[in-house]
Amino acid sequence: MGDERRGYLYGLTAYILWGFFPIYFKLLKPSPPLEILAHRVIWSVVFISLLLAAARNWRFAARLGRDRRLLGGVVLAAVLIGVNWATYIYGVNSSRVVETALGYFITPLVVVLLGVTVQRERLRVWQWVAVGIGGVAVGVLTVDYGRLPYIALLLAATFGSYSLVKKRLSLPPAEGLFVESAVLALPALAYLWWLNGDAQFGHVSAWHTTLMVLSGVATAVPLLLFAGAANRVPLVGLGILQYVAPILQLACGVLLFHEPMPTARLAGFALVWIALVIFTVDGIRGVRTVAGSAAATAEPATALPPR
Repeated sequence: MGDERRGYLYGLTAYILWGFFPIYFKLLKPSPPLEILAHRVIWSVVFISLLLAAARNWRFAARLGRDRRLLGGVVLAAVLIGVNWATYIYGVNSSRVVETALGYFITPLVVVLLGVTVQRERLRVWQWVAVGIGGVAVGVLTVDYGRLPYIALLLAATFGSYSLVKKRLSLPPAEGLFVESAVLALPALAYLWWLNGDAQFGHVSAWHTTLMVLSGVATAVPLLLFAGAANRVPLVGLGILQYVAPILQLACGVLLFHEPMPTARLAGFALVWIALVIFTVDGIRGVRTVAGSAAATAEPATALPPR
C-alpha cells in the first residue's frame, strides 16, 4: 500500500471513529457530563503517558520549561479543548446530537472567519459567499430552534480557536494531547474528589466502568490516526475527509436517536451544505491554481538544455 493511500485509510478511520462518538458517549449517560469529561481527561493522560514512556520521548517537557509563551499557549489550548469536550458531551447526552453535528459542519467556516479577524488573511470572493450563506443558515436555524444554536456555535468556536492555537504551537500530536490533558487533570481530579459519593463511576456496572476507563483510548487513538493522515494526505484531501464525521453524527442523531428534523431545520442544514460545497470547490480550485503557477514558474528551468 502506498504512503498516500495509507494516509487516506488513517484519516478515514479517524473520522469514522469521531462520527460514532455519539453512540459511545450515550453509553456513559448515567454519569453527568462533567464526570465523563473528568474521566476522559484523566484516562487520556494515563494512556498517552504509557505511549510516551514506551517511546522514551519526554524531550518536549524540557522545551515547555524553557518557553513560557509556549506553556501559556498550551494552557489556552487545554481550556479551549476542555470546553469543546464538555459541550459535546452535554449536547450528546441532552439529546442534541443533530446540533453537535451542525457545530462540526460549520467549523470550517468559523476557521475562515478566524483567519480574517486574527490572522488578517484576505478571503476570495467565493469564500465570502460561503461564509455569507453559512450566516443565513444560522439565522434560519435560530428561527427553527427558537434560540441561537448555541451548542453548535460553541463547538465550532472552541474547535476553530483550538485549531488556530495548535497551528501556532506546532507540538507533535501525542505530546500536545498529553500536555493539554495534564493541564486539565488537576481540576478534573478536584472535581471527582468533590463528587465523592455522588460519582457514578464504579457504581453503575462493570461495562460502564470499563467504557469510562477506555474514554482515554477513544480520545487518543483517532487523534493519532489523524496525525498519521496529516503527514501523508494533501490538504485538500483532508478537507474533504473532515465532513465524514459530522455526516455520521447527523445520521446517528436522526436514524438511531430519532431526533426531530423538521422542514425548517433541514433547510438550514441544506444552506450549510451549500456553503461547504462552495467552500470546498473554491479551495480545490485555489490549490490547483497555486500548483499550476508553481509548475509554470519551474518549467523554464527544467526545460533548459544541459550546459
